[in-house]
Amino acid sequence: MVLQMLLKTEWATVQYETEARYIYHTILQDLPPAELRTILETGLESLQANGAHKWLSDDRKYVNVTPEAVEFTLTSWGPRAAAAGWQYWAMVVPESEIGRAGMQEIVEIFYNLGVRVAIFSDLEEARAWLVKQ
Repeated sequence: MVLQMLLKTEWATVQYETEARYIYHTILQDLPPAELRTILETGLESLQANGAHKWLSDDRKYVNVTPEAVEFTLTSWGPRAAAAGWQYWAMVVPESEIGRAGMQEIVEIFYNLGVRVAIFSDLEEARAWLVKQ
């Protein structure tokens, strides 16, 4: 596994895995909506530049998924990522009940955009599934 660091902040990291060709973001602590936008836009730029079709999200530390963050993800970023060729998403869901509450809507909408979403509680299981796609 060869990871290229794209973004590293106190909130998160975004990397590109060059062999299996996927975007990999890790939320390090709960974050404000503006930081989520930075994370997603950074990943989208790499997805487009590398012709990647896969994304691994480690959202275990994401607690407060705000309505603003959901709206941006679903109405702006998501359609652009799907149009750029994104096809597979392995999501490691937040550890907190509050953080997991908004995930079902996200899964359904991305399915309708043509992105196959698989939900995991274990990072290595998520990675293994994504690499096989």
